[in-house]
Amino acid sequence: MNLVRRNQNWLPGVFNDMFDNDWMLRTNATAPAINVIESENDYSIEVAAPGMTKDDFCIRIDEDNNLVISMEKKLENSEKNESSLYLRREFSYSKFEQKMILPRNVDKEKIGARMEHGVLYVSVPKMKEEEIKKSMKVIEIC
Repeated sequence: MNLVRRNQNWLPGVFNDMFDNDWMLRTNATAPAINVIESENDYSIEVAAPGMTKDDFCIRIDEDNNLVISMEKKLENSEKNESSLYLRREFSYSKFEQKMILPRNVDKEKIGARMEHGVLYVSVPKMKEEEIKKSMKVIEIC
């Protein structure tokens, strides 16, 4: 019960405000679908990314402690017809960035990711309550 209350800033009540996605800011309206799943030990993020490779993605934690998943794919096809010296080019460019506020109980050092069958999987492990207490810093007053 306490766990849900502590993490409510990361994933607001879906039932209370189903269409308000302020907690996940998208820079592109055509951003891929994203699932966020919570289990006892971690959060799992699934990003639909058909046709993308792991090299198209960058996953980082920004200066505000947000998990940032960005993707950029530039595709250039060219066909050259030798007899008429005709050159045909097609360009395709996709870019998106997704920011997610990390909850306090996340072990940032153990976040991992993998690509499989057109889906990017990001694993965000939770810290145990004891680890959270150890990581807290008490400032002594002089």
